[in-house]
Amino acid sequence: MNLLGKKILVTGADGFIGSHLVEALLDKGCDVRAFVYYNSFNSWGWLDTLPPEKLKNLDVFSGDIRDPNGVSTAMKGCDIVFHLAALIAIPFSYHSPDSYVDTNIKGTLNVLQAARQHNTERVLITSTSEVYGTAQYAPIDEKHPFQGQSPYSATKIGADRLAESFFRSFETPVVIVRPFNTYGPRQSARAVIPTVITQLLSGAETIKLGSLSPTRDFNYVKDTAQGFIELAEADAAVGQEVNIAMGEEHSIKDIADILISTINPNAQIISTEDRMRPEASEVFRLIGDNQKIKSLTNWKPKFNMESGLHDTVDWFRVPENLARYKAWLYNV
Repeated sequence: MNLLGKKILVTGADGFIGSHLVEALLDKGCDVRAFVYYNSFNSWGWLDTLPPEKLKNLDVFSGDIRDPNGVSTAMKGCDIVFHLAALIAIPFSYHSPDSYVDTNIKGTLNVLQAARQHNTERVLITSTSEVYGTAQYAPIDEKHPFQGQSPYSATKIGADRLAESFFRSFETPVVIVRPFNTYGPRQSARAVIPTVITQLLSGAETIKLGSLSPTRDFNYVKDTAQGFIELAEADAAVGQEVNIAMGEEHSIKDIADILISTINPNAQIISTEDRMRPEASEVFRLIGDNQKIKSLTNWKPKFNMESGLHDTVDWFRVPENLARYKAWLYNV
């Protein structure tokens, strides 16, 4: 499928990955409608930081993914939907699981129902590597068992299986896109890399983190966005669930050490109890197998860990960007 000439909707367009995906689609010359979360400030989230020449080509729809009427209205006339709207913070899901069910499961159901109603040509549902839980074997391919180790991951498992059921029951042209840990400019401070960078750039000598031993497979955000685009273009991906992964493993401590050496070599790391996940909920190892996406598309990562972290730190060094973050708080 060629995306040019198609009307494309991106839900969660105001968020971290969503804003980068919108920007990549605009750079490609696509006709994009951005679904952003309605608020009284008329904020478009991270889209507000895009250059005016890009924003003038963007069709923005304010709504709530939990509202089926608004979702249907937004999807009317769209050929392709990238569904990224979600609640994603794991600690917040411990005490507010109802909101995760409403947003992640019911929100996805709204998108799938509207896709049936409007005969949408392709629907890309955003999953997460957290659905796998701690690796039972490595690298993790798409046949790995699912394990809901947090309310967040459980709702994403539920949303994925709903998407699968719509493909099997109604032939809804669904692709389940499963990024591993994405990082880069604009990421929320609830994630480990922005947490470390913002503490360091704010002058902290003691960097507070949770557990240091878990490992993750980190994708730079531009590579993740490109993976979404290439999977949308791949007809053979319909009905599939596909990892977007580097296939590399880095511990939280390793990443923190790299950032400390880059920004302030005198800083020290401490693990604090309030930042620890419950032991049975902590995902101790994630490393993805990327053979499937490579077999279906021409995707391959353009950024390694060094270049991705370099670009991320440079973005945070811009005063107006750093000022958006509350480095002194633990962001759940």
